[in-house]
Amino acid sequence: MSESDSASQLFGRPTAAELIAAVAEFLDGEVRSTTSGAVNFHALVAANALRIVERELLDVSDVPDLLGYADEDALATAIRAGDLDGRDTEVMGCLRELVRHRLAVAHPGYDA
Repeated sequence: MSESDSASQLFGRPTAAELIAAVAEFLDGEVRSTTSGAVNFHALVAANALRIVERELLDVSDVPDLLGYADEDALATAIRAGDLDGRDTEVMGCLRELVRHRLAVAHPGYDA
């Protein structure tokens, strides 16, 4: 069971992702259609930020392989320390996969 499924069972509906989607839709629809200038732009930015959070909450994809490191900080430390020197192909593949995963959430379709 995913984390979002267990949260849904614990808190019921609407889920956090559904609430975020509703606010994003409100900002993108009602607020943007009745405003202009800076307020309109800020509503667009806020709606886009909320949609990123929504996608993060709904993301059930596997965490990319970090070459055996516990998290990205540990991986970055190993790269800086030279612990992965000579494993350029593996490191570049790992970093590409991390970027693809982030882009899939932050800007879907960007890598298509």
